[in-house]
Amino acid sequence: MSGRHHLPSTPSRPVLRAGVLATAAVTGPLAVAGTAVAAPAASSSTWDELAMCESTQNWEADTGNGFKGGLQFTDSTWEEFGGEQYAEAADEASRSEQIAVARKVQDEQGWNAWPTCSQELGLQ
Repeated sequence: MSGRHHLPSTPSRPVLRAGVLATAAVTGPLAVAGTAVAAPAASSSTWDELAMCESTQNWEADTGNGFKGGLQFTDSTWEEFGGEQYAEAADEASRSEQIAVARKVQDEQGWNAWPTCSQELGLQ
C-alpha cells in the first residue's frame, strides 16, 4: 500500500512520496499542539482547482504513471478509501465519485495527500 495518497500506520514504515523514499511518523489528522483538528470541508470548486493542477482536470486521466483520474489516485488508495464501490479504478469513476473518495482521503491525511498541488493552491 504505497503511493502518494497513503500515509503509513506505523512510525517506521517507509512511504513513497513523488518518487522519493521517506519515513513518516503519523500522530493523527492535523495534530496541533497535541489536539487533532479536522480540516474544513473543501468546496466543489476547490476539488476542480486541485484536479486542474493534478491532471489538467481530466477526470478520465490514465497516462500509465500509476496515478489515475482527475485527482491522481493510486489503485491502492482508490481501493483503501472505498473507490471500488463506484468503479474498478479512479479513471473509470465520475467526477463526483472521485471527489467522494478524495474527501475520505483528505479527512484522514489532510492536503498532504496531494503535496505539490495543494501547496501551490495554498491549501496547506
